[in-house]
Amino acid sequence: MIADPDFSSIATLIADPSRAAMLAALLGGQTLPATELAHCAQISPQTASTHLNKLVAGHLVTVKRQGRHRYYCLASSEVATVLETLATLAPASPVRSFQQSQHAQAIRQARTCYDHLAGQLGVELTRQLVSRNLLNPIEPAYQVTAQGEQWFNELGIDLKLLRQKRRALACQCLDWSERHYHLAGALGAALQSRWFELAWIQRIPASRAVRITEVGRVEFFKMFGIRF
Repeated sequence: MIADPDFSSIATLIADPSRAAMLAALLGGQTLPATELAHCAQISPQTASTHLNKLVAGHLVTVKRQGRHRYYCLASSEVATVLETLATLAPASPVRSFQQSQHAQAIRQARTCYDHLAGQLGVELTRQLVSRNLLNPIEPAYQVTAQGEQWFNELGIDLKLLRQKRRALACQCLDWSERHYHLAGALGAALQSRWFELAWIQRIPASRAVRITEVGRVEFFKMFGIRF
């Protein structure tokens, strides 16, 4: 006999403020040490270790050991999707300092959503891909058009290889800050990697936010006509 899923067990893990803060830090797709996650949650390393053990046991996080050190990351893209979906329902955290205000602004402009680009930049780039007939939105996904096939290949993205992956090619991911969709899936991840390779965007240390470089500002405008 198959029982209903136990949502409460996962909800309980996510609901704790310290664990939620660590999950939010990992939502950028990076693998982080326990000490950095403790700092993000503003708790002691010992307390963080207890919380992380619970997240690993709950299959929300995985751990990799390198010598005496442990590094943590989200267990899967499905976990990231759940967290992003909750973020669209959650109220905004209060901003109490200039530093928090600057960080919130950076997060809203451009950030990593697990392994793809989100925020104002991610949403606007997705809009441009659709408006230029490179992607066709067919909820809950995107279909690459014939014109898009050529464009992505010219950009250096191997669509044939991406289609061989078990992961969906192009998904619609609801952006929690913009309330519009951005591109996710294997293609979204490949695009984000390409922007990093071209140095059009750069990671901001200890943050999910990414910085649009001066080269990126020029090239995004030349390619898509958008300004940031």
